Amino acid sequence: MKDKTESIKQALLTVLALAVMVVIFGVFLMTQGVNPIQIYGDMIVSTLGNSYGIGQVVVKSSPFIMVAVATAISAKAGLVNVGGEGQLAIGALLATFVAVFVAKSMPGPVGILLMLVAGALGGAVWSGLAGLMKVKAGMNETLTTVIMNYIAYDIVSFFVYGILKDPESFSWPMSPEIADKLRLPEIYVGVSIGIFGAVAVAIVTWLVLKKSACGFRLRVIGGNAEAAKHAGFSVAKIQMAAMLISGAISGIAGMVEIAGVEGRLRTTTGVNYGYYGFLAAWMAWNNPLAAIITSVVIGFLCVAGNVLEQSSGLPSSGTKILMALVLLGILWKGKGRKKCS
Repeated sequence: MKDKTESIKQALLTVLALAVMVVIFGVFLMTQGVNPIQIYGDMIVSTLGNSYGIGQVVVKSSPFIMVAVATAISAKAGLVNVGGEGQLAIGALLATFVAVFVAKSMPGPVGILLMLVAGALGGAVWSGLAGLMKVKAGMNETLTTVIMNYIAYDIVSFFVYGILKDPESFSWPMSPEIADKLRLPEIYVGVSIGIFGAVAVAIVTWLVLKKSACGFRLRVIGGNAEAAKHAGFSVAKIQMAAMLISGAISGIAGMVEIAGVEGRLRTTTGVNYGYYGFLAAWMAWNNPLAAIITSVVIGFLCVAGNVLEQSSGLPSSGTKILMALVLLGILWKGKGRKKCS
């Protein structure tokens, strides 16, 4: 009964925190001469009031879910992995290489599977480099993963302007479009089965973290690495494994962007998706199931940003202010939770 009461209390605190931040953003809109009630109404109707808008929210949410889950896995091991952006980009790059140079003559399902493996491998290798620097040299993983994000996009640009450039794209930097047989099946116009994969990854990760011995080890190390080391846990190996798994999941998100959304690699593929996924993980307090919800919220805000620009004349980046306020609200709520406990 006590646990149920506490859960209700935390839910109410979350709603209160979010409501306060929505009101603050509304005041900001008023200072710009915009009616916040009308804007909020337009944002909801345009995104959730029709099937196309809902589909766009789903498309945006899928990579956020996967990167958020990847971030949560690292966080459970006591690591702050901000590298989902770069890991997604390298995963997308390797998946595109397979699609363009290897899988064109293969049956569709086999080619898609190879793209999936390539994406996971690319993301894992990229995160593994940061993991090695952490466990072998003691380098701060937050800094190394952020730096590697920039390197990853430079590498993508190098190949998109080089051997991957579509000769028919003229001055536009992009790869050739992948074969139709290598595209993920759609459940609705523009919406691939990638969303089911993202949700499945979140559910499986939650079960592993909550119910398995591996999840227990991660939680122990994340709680107190020194105590875990004295208890006989191989902290370095477990943290390295967490980074590899995190990178693989983010790399798969990159593959899904290529095979399920864009159909080709661009220099802008997945830009900011890693950071939005990181934000979703923090908003969910690194709970993989809650990350599904927070990712959908961020996906909604990304799509609604276009409405903000069209309805009010304000830049669509105004929704990023709302995202920041929402995160602050969640952190504020979390501070209250710690005090209560």
